[in-house]
Amino acid sequence: MTDSTAGPIRIEMSNPSQWLAVLRILVGLWFLKALTSKLDVVLLGGFLPFLGVEPRWIAKMPELVARQAAENPILWYKAFLEQTVLPNSTMFAEMIAWGEVLVGLSLTVGCLAGLGALGGLWLSLNYGVASAHLSPASLGFHYMLVITFAVLFLVRSGRAWGLDAWIAWRWPNSLLT
Repeated sequence: MTDSTAGPIRIEMSNPSQWLAVLRILVGLWFLKALTSKLDVVLLGGFLPFLGVEPRWIAKMPELVARQAAENPILWYKAFLEQTVLPNSTMFAEMIAWGEVLVGLSLTVGCLAGLGALGGLWLSLNYGVASAHLSPASLGFHYMLVITFAVLFLVRSGRAWGLDAWIAWRWPNSLLT
């Protein structure tokens, strides 16, 4: 492809930090979808709107966990699902929904992206261990996410095209970025 005034047009993006920012943003958007799938506007006291966890997600959570626990070959994790998560499924449904939203926001805007990557790593590890026995595709997807989050954490991905660049400039010795 050429431009008659400037010569050949080159599409070049050789800066790895920019590609990692693209990866960070896309993974962030994937987790941010929890805003529409797990959260909804609910009325506090019947009249004050606020963002809350959808009752549909809270009702679905015990079904999902029971299926994940049923034949889970990792016995200690099966016991955790049956003895801790299932009896407290409402609390875990809320933590998962808000955790996914916070990870998604953090990665999408690149603000405290290291913490967001650690949160995503934790969620993905748990999703992988809970569902690995259900499908090889699930196993591969969650472990791919684990590796992606580890890389995003290690390379300080929020410093390219993210608010972490400003935080690092403003507070150079901060451990947060």
